[in-house]
Amino acid sequence: MRLAFWRAGKDKAKALVEKALVKKAVVRKAAAAGPAPAFDKPVAATSSGDLDLRALGQALARKKGWIIVPTLLVAVLSVTAVNLITPRYKSEARILVDGRENVFLRPNGERNEERSSVDAEAVTSQVQLLLSRDLARDIIRKNKLAERPEFDPVLQGLSPLKSLLALFGIGRDPFSLTPEERVLDAYYDRFTAYAVDKSRVIVIEFQSWDPELAARVANSIAEGYLVLQQNARQEQAKSAGLWLSGEIDSLRKKVAEAESRVEDFRSKSSLFVGTNNTTLSNQQMGELNTQLNNARALKSDAESKARLIREMLQSGKPIEASEVLNSELTRRLSEQRVTLRAQLAEQSSTLLDNHPRIKELKAQLGDLDRQLREEASKLSRSFDSDARIAGGRVEGLSASLEQMKKQAGSTNTQDVQLRALEREAKAQRDLLESYLAKYREATTRENIDAAPADGRIISRASVSNTPAYPKKLPIVLIATLATLMLSAGAIVTGELLRITAPRAAAVFAPAPASLRAPDAAVALAAEPELELESGPEPVAAPAFSEARPEPAPELSEVEQLAEDLRGAGDAARKVTVLGTASNEGITLTALTLARLLAQHARVVVVDLSASPAIAAVSVDPAAPGLAELMLGEASFAQVITKDRLSRAHLVSSGRPGSDRSLLQSPRLTLAIDALLRVYDHVVVDAGTASDLPAELLTAQARAVVVPDAAMVQDARTVMCDQLKAVGFSDVAMLSEQVQPSDEVEPGPRVVAA
Repeated sequence: MRLAFWRAGKDKAKALVEKALVKKAVVRKAAAAGPAPAFDKPVAATSSGDLDLRALGQALARKKGWIIVPTLLVAVLSVTAVNLITPRYKSEARILVDGRENVFLRPNGERNEERSSVDAEAVTSQVQLLLSRDLARDIIRKNKLAERPEFDPVLQGLSPLKSLLALFGIGRDPFSLTPEERVLDAYYDRFTAYAVDKSRVIVIEFQSWDPELAARVANSIAEGYLVLQQNARQEQAKSAGLWLSGEIDSLRKKVAEAESRVEDFRSKSSLFVGTNNTTLSNQQMGELNTQLNNARALKSDAESKARLIREMLQSGKPIEASEVLNSELTRRLSEQRVTLRAQLAEQSSTLLDNHPRIKELKAQLGDLDRQLREEASKLSRSFDSDARIAGGRVEGLSASLEQMKKQAGSTNTQDVQLRALEREAKAQRDLLESYLAKYREATTRENIDAAPADGRIISRASVSNTPAYPKKLPIVLIATLATLMLSAGAIVTGELLRITAPRAAAVFAPAPASLRAPDAAVALAAEPELELESGPEPVAAPAFSEARPEPAPELSEVEQLAEDLRGAGDAARKVTVLGTASNEGITLTALTLARLLAQHARVVVVDLSASPAIAAVSVDPAAPGLAELMLGEASFAQVITKDRLSRAHLVSSGRPGSDRSLLQSPRLTLAIDALLRVYDHVVVDAGTASDLPAELLTAQARAVVVPDAAMVQDARTVMCDQLKAVGFSDVAMLSEQVQPSDEVEPGPRVVAA
């Protein structure tokens, strides 16, 4: 290292000598060329009055330091600020408000009606229900948010800055609020609920430092909202049942009184009811009317049949009436007639019309036709007799019906009063039955454990691994670009103001000072020239030898390793320290390396070997560790502690007696990835790594091996090759372990305690 510093000093001296020689040549050339114009010529507007953009560009180039320095400073400050801010993780749940109700639980009056759709105002009202303080208190109590410093800043201790801001009225003093108000303010600051445009979907978003807590609270809000609706429905059914119970008792008395009045009036007026719920007089009138209609139908039917048969007989047409044809005698005569006609047709083929046989057959046919007509005439007279009998019955029934009508007319007034009393009694009875049905439905819905809600969860919240706040890249870019634009704008504005100011005297007046500037430059350059030419070049060597820095002390192996890791940048963000034998030297090496890196970066040591040395150097030896983090009993803020001897942070494997199998959980990889997003270097103390998964140690990591003293060089080389083959990007093999007896030296040297 001394040789390196010496070479750097020689190169610096040589560069200074060459710079002086170049300056001397430039001054000589300027003196030979004569006086030069002024170098600080003011920027002016063009003769046409337009702005000279080239002049503005030159002004920006001259004052670029005033632009670059503030921009870089703000960029560094913004990067530092966004990295110091505790990140928040956001989880999201979605609820669909659709007025969902089971058809079997819907009231009878609504089962055949279409359910009206939920309007936009109803969805907005449900959003306000999600923001209610009653639901917020239930969620806070259920998830124990009041016990977390994230939601109650008083648990973190007194903040002088907040107290000072509250004193000036800029902020509120947390101690001036009740614990419930503090937790509610933090709850509503992290909770957002809104309705998706042109839909009936409500989005629930919750942010927290703990991603699991954010997802758990978001799901609790959605479930609590549904429970709140179910409880409201049950309370509504309960109140309805109480009201209906009182109304039913009153209606029962009214129905009994109305029915009693009906029966009393019926008995007094002799308006007894027969079958089909009609009075006896009306029932008798109906029966007589039916008999009268039947008698008239029989009379009309008999008269029609008799008239039809007589017309057939008078016209000489064949008798084709169904009543005639259905007669037994008519059927036998028709059969004989058919037989005779067949014989006549057979004999006519061989005999003439005047033959006795033919005449005999024709005579028999004529006799049969005469008998058929006599039978039809007899039936016609029979139908006439039936018609006269039916006419007599019609007259008798008509007389009886008229008598019943006169009797019914005398009781119409009483019947009207009776029907009025029956209608009143029926109305009271129907109302009572409807109230009884509603009461049964209300009591049934009240006893249902899971009444249907107006919404349902369509998307549950999941644990997010990406912080939602702060947005590091946008914040840094906005701050940097804003500073760049403001500084450039300030310079351009100043230059424009200087251009537009009256400078006639400065433009047309001579510039003697500018003409004498080269002479002054020559005079100033003369002295170095004489000094350089008065002797050989080695004259400058004593100045450089006097200014040469003292040789730096030689770095130890661990310090050199820390320098290499620091120079590697992002390639060395995760460092896995492991050894070949189980001893405290591995943990001491990891602590020493972390303390050296912590001088210029943010470093955390993750203990996977369960070494007691980590708890010994921690400011909180009883703090929970990775085992409690995997079980969900602690958060990142609780498991991260500080080193008493440096700025490094520590994360232990867990409290004594914890289950070591939890270190094989896949969630441990997510936890280390989260630490990599916050810290510049994550030093993993893996011990001998005998029971740890390889992916946890090798993913994007460099290995630092602490070998046993008895391990030969060939075995070390083979081990390095094997570790690279496993997945480590680089492997550094130490020559020896860090000894616990080393002392802590002031300055950059830091070793294990």
